[in-house]
Amino acid sequence: MKSRKLGRTNLDVSEIGHGLWGMGGWTGSDDGQSTQALHLAAGLGCTFFDSAQAYGNGKSDRLLGDLLRSHAGKPLIGASKVPPKNGKWPAEASDRLEDVFPLDHVLRSTEAILKNLGLDHIDVLQFHVWSDAWAHNELWMRTVRRLKDEKIVRAFGLSLNRWEPDNGILALRTGMVDAVQVIYNIFDQAPEDKLFPVCKEMNIGVIARVPLDEGSLGGKMTRDTKFPENDWRSRYFSPENLLATMDRVDALKELVPAGMTLPEMTFRFILSNPVVSTVIAGMRKPEHVRENISVSDGRGLEPELLQALREHRWDRTTAEWSR
Repeated sequence: MKSRKLGRTNLDVSEIGHGLWGMGGWTGSDDGQSTQALHLAAGLGCTFFDSAQAYGNGKSDRLLGDLLRSHAGKPLIGASKVPPKNGKWPAEASDRLEDVFPLDHVLRSTEAILKNLGLDHIDVLQFHVWSDAWAHNELWMRTVRRLKDEKIVRAFGLSLNRWEPDNGILALRTGMVDAVQVIYNIFDQAPEDKLFPVCKEMNIGVIARVPLDEGSLGGKMTRDTKFPENDWRSRYFSPENLLATMDRVDALKELVPAGMTLPEMTFRFILSNPVVSTVIAGMRKPEHVRENISVSDGRGLEPELLQALREHRWDRTTAEWSR
């Protein structure tokens, strides 16, 4: 597994990171299998693990804590997220920062995260939503300074709203943000326009999330795929989105080189961008771990293929089914 720097921090992170959202309660998740996958990933060189308090109401944080304590001698990096106090995803400009991330809420959430991790500090703490309407509000900056001064948090980051990659640039310009988490894949290339140039200029770490578009770029979904009603993906892949998505996936399959899979091509596309620090994938099964980690071998895609993939950019706006 190859590593990259997480921006200006002194943290080395594996190119393929491990996202724990699916372990918090998605359909088909199994704690035993999840634990096996996490330990296998750590054994194969994965060093970045991303969780959130909202994933299974702390369940993913507890799984992450067990992993970090079990591999205390390894340079594993743990990340988690503070949920919005108002329980609203995504954040909107009309929301007041005082209602979303007030100091007491951030401190209590951080304490809960640390309790679930079984640790006294966390490597990367992120706000789980963001609006740049708050960028110059001193409240969040004072909060971040306090957490860092008390050595509770090593690095601070923002998880940007779905399909709103520019809605974070003002916050980055304050110098208070060390890393930014954003959706970036073959479909979602918009971060390249404005966000990534700022990240490069200011040496801010980029955590690329949703590399497989919640599963569509995994190559196994069909037009008949259905998820249980209590599974978030049943809303995301509603009829409004599923058929249009599968049409685009079928077109992409025509470009997959011989001997390569669609997800492998997708990961290699993301890693071809040097601004990206790590790509977090939801790897709930050991076979997913082996497949995804094997992509971190330094071999990129041919320039002609990269250019062809850029033609598959899909600019979307947030809708009710995508929240």
